[in-house]
Amino acid sequence: FLTILLLWGEAGSETIRYSMPEETESGYLVANLEKALGLRVGELATRGAQIHYKGNKELLQLDTETGNLLLKEKLDREELCGVTEPCLLHFQLILENPVQFFQTDLQLTDINDHSPEFPHREMLLKIPENVQPGTVFPLKAAQDSDIGNNAVQNYTVSSNLHFHVVTLSRADGRKYPELVLDRALDREEQPELTLTLTAVDGGSPPRSGTTTVRIEVLDINDNAPQFVQSLYEVQVPENSPVNALVLTVSAMDLDAGIHGNVVYSLFQGGGASQPFVIDGVTGEIRLSKQLDFEVTNHYNIEIAATDGGGLSGKCTVAVQVLDVNDNAPELTIRKLTSPIPENSLETVVAVFSVSDPDSGDNGRVVCSIQNDLPFLLKPTFKNYYTLVTEGPLDRESRAEYNITITVNDLGTPRLTTQHTITVQVSDVNDNAPAFTQTSYTLFVQENNSPALRIGTISATDSDSGSNAHITYSLLPTHDPQLALSSLISINADNGQLFALRALDYEALQTFEFRVGATDQGSPALSSQALVRVLVLDANDNAPFVLYPLQNASAPFTELLPRAAEPGYLVTKVVAVDRDSGQNAWLSFQLLKATEPGLFTVWAHNGEVRTSRLLSERDAPKHRLLVAVKDNGDPPRSASVTLHVLLVDGFSQPYLPLPEVAPDSVQDDNVLTLYLVIALASVSSLFLFSVLLFVGVRLCRRARETSLRDCSLPEGHFPGHLMDISGSGTLSQSYQYEVCLKGGTGTNEFKFLKPLFPNLQTQATAEERENAPVRNSFEFY
Repeated sequence: FLTILLLWGEAGSETIRYSMPEETESGYLVANLEKALGLRVGELATRGAQIHYKGNKELLQLDTETGNLLLKEKLDREELCGVTEPCLLHFQLILENPVQFFQTDLQLTDINDHSPEFPHREMLLKIPENVQPGTVFPLKAAQDSDIGNNAVQNYTVSSNLHFHVVTLSRADGRKYPELVLDRALDREEQPELTLTLTAVDGGSPPRSGTTTVRIEVLDINDNAPQFVQSLYEVQVPENSPVNALVLTVSAMDLDAGIHGNVVYSLFQGGGASQPFVIDGVTGEIRLSKQLDFEVTNHYNIEIAATDGGGLSGKCTVAVQVLDVNDNAPELTIRKLTSPIPENSLETVVAVFSVSDPDSGDNGRVVCSIQNDLPFLLKPTFKNYYTLVTEGPLDRESRAEYNITITVNDLGTPRLTTQHTITVQVSDVNDNAPAFTQTSYTLFVQENNSPALRIGTISATDSDSGSNAHITYSLLPTHDPQLALSSLISINADNGQLFALRALDYEALQTFEFRVGATDQGSPALSSQALVRVLVLDANDNAPFVLYPLQNASAPFTELLPRAAEPGYLVTKVVAVDRDSGQNAWLSFQLLKATEPGLFTVWAHNGEVRTSRLLSERDAPKHRLLVAVKDNGDPPRSASVTLHVLLVDGFSQPYLPLPEVAPDSVQDDNVLTLYLVIALASVSSLFLFSVLLFVGVRLCRRARETSLRDCSLPEGHFPGHLMDISGSGTLSQSYQYEVCLKGGTGTNEFKFLKPLFPNLQTQATAEERENAPVRNSFEFY
C-alpha cells in the first residue's frame, strides 16, 4: 500500500513549467491546462479545479470552462523574487472527484524596467597629491534591481585629464567601478576636481544612472589603511537581540599622526538598507534591527577604513543568518465541505495545506486530529492533506463535530498550531411526521361565527430543516354528501382547524374526516390522523305552533257548548321545537283570557279545558293568549291566540254581530265616507291580487309534488305558507303545507317532511273576527 501511494504521489507531482516576461498585462494567456494535462473539454469545471499559490495571493486566474490559465495582475519579478534567479512561482492545481494535484511553475524573465541608481548623489574622494599615476580608488557601485544583462554592465566617467574608470566584476557577477589615476595631481594647480560617474546597464534600450564624484586633493599621505583580513565570515542566529555584537574588524595604517588614525564605516552594503551599524573607532559591527532568516538568510557587508589623510582600504564581511525555530506551522484550508449528508461514506470534508517557513527540522511538520472522531487524515500531495469521513454518520445522535487539526513542527522547542473546523451533518429524510394523537375529538357550539378556530392538531418530525417542516392538509373524504371543503379549513403551517361557516346542529350533528401531515423532504413522508367534530346544540329555535294555525286570513274559532262540563277539552295547542335535549322541552301557559278562571291550559300537553260550568252571564265570545316556552338558556317562547265561541248547540255556527251605536254613525261626515270607500276599494284590489297570486302558486306547487290532491275548502284559504325560523344562523328552514278539508268528524293532524329549505320568522297574527271556518283540519 505504501509503495502504491508513493508511486501515485510521484505520478501526480510532475511539474509543468511556463515562462513569461515580467510586467506582462493582466489577462495574458499563460497556457491551456486542459490541453497541457491531456484532460477532456470541460473536465476542469466538472472536477472543481482550483489554483493555489503560496500565501493565498491570487496571481493567476483559471477559466474552468475553457481551461485557459490567465494572468490576473501584473507581476514584478523584483518584488516577488528579488535577486533570486531563476524566478520561479510555484502553483498547485487541485482537482476533485478524485482528488488530484499538479505542480505548476511559472518562470518570470527579467525585463529592463529599472535604471541604475547610486546610493548617494555625490561621492567625496580625498586624494593626496603625491599619489602615483595608476593608483586605483574604489567607488561605490550603482544598484540595479534588474538581473543578468539588464543589470549594470559598464561604468564611464566624464572626460578629464587625470582619471579614467574601469569596470570590474565581483564573485557574484555584480559590476563595480574603480577610479584610476592617469596623471599626477597638483594641489597648487587644482585643489578639487568634479567628475560625473555614469552607470549603464545592458538592457535594450539601455538605462543609465549618474552621480557626482568630488575629488579633494590632499597633502602627502603615502600609506593607505590595510585590514587584517580581506574577507570576514560570521554566523549570527536570527533571534539575536538588537545591538548584539556581530564582529569586530581591524585595519592598520603605517602612517603616523593624523594620517595614521583610521575611521571605520560601512562602505558598500549590497542593499538599500542593512541591519548593521559599525563603530567608527573600534570597528565593532552590531545589529541595528532584528534579523529574519525567512526574509534574508545572508548579508555581504563592505567595510571601509579611512585614515586622516583620506586614504582608505576595504574588506568584506559575509554574515550568515542561522535559522531558529521561531515560526509556528501554518495551516491553510483550501476547501471545506459543510454540511455533509449523514448517510455519506468516505466523503472528503476538507482539503488543507501545511507549511513552516523555518528550515531543516524546524520546518518539518506532523498533523493529527482527535482520536474519538469518525474522521481520518490522509496525506495526499507534498504538504497537502485531506480530511475524510471514516464511516456513515448519524445526525440524530450528533449533528455537529468540532474537529481540531493540530500541526507540530520538529524543531526545538516544538511549536504547535491548532485550527478548529466545524462540520455540520445534514439531515436525510428518514423519519415520517408523527401526530401527537391518533384521533382528535373536537366540540363546536352551533351557530358559531365563520372562520372560528375549533381546535389544533399537531405532529412532530425528528428530522431537521426542510425534512422536519410539516405541512398539514385535509384529506379527501369518502362521504359524497359531506362537502368538507366548505365546512372546514386547516392552516397548513400550524395545523389550526377553522369552521368556514356556521354549523347547524339540526342539520349536521357530527362528522369526521382525516388530516395529513407531510414533510418537505425528498421523497416526502407523511402520516394521517382522524378528526371527529361534534356539534353542540344551542337554543336557537323558538317553539313553533302547529295547531291552531296563526297565518290564516281569518282567525280560527273553537266552538264550546254552554252545557260543557268542567274539564271539557276545548282544544289542544300543538307545538314543536327543532332543538334537542332540554332546549326542546316545551311548557304551555295561559297568559291572558277574556274570562279569567274559566279556562285552564295544561303545562305539559297544551290541552285547553274548562275549569268550571258555564253560566248565562259568561260572555259569548272569548279570546285566549297561550304562551309556549322551551327550557333552554335563555328560554325562547311563542304565543298563540285562541278564539272560543259559546253556542247552545253545534247547529248555531256563529253569534250575531253586535249592533253599532247610532251615535257613532251620525258623527261621520261625508269626507269620512269617501275616505272609507277609497280605502276599502284599494284594500279589496290588493287582497284580490294577493289571493290570485297565492292560488296560482299553490296550484303549481301541487302539480310538482307527489302529494295527494288537496281540494280547497270553502271559505277563505290562507294564501301563503307558514314560515318559522329561529334567531340563530341556520342555513336551512322548513315550510309546512296545510290543507283544510271537511268531511270528517274528528280533528286530525298529519305531518309531512319539510317541502322547502326556507324558514322565516312568523310573528303572532292578530285576531281577525267574523270569519267562518270549518271545524276539521288535515296537515300534509
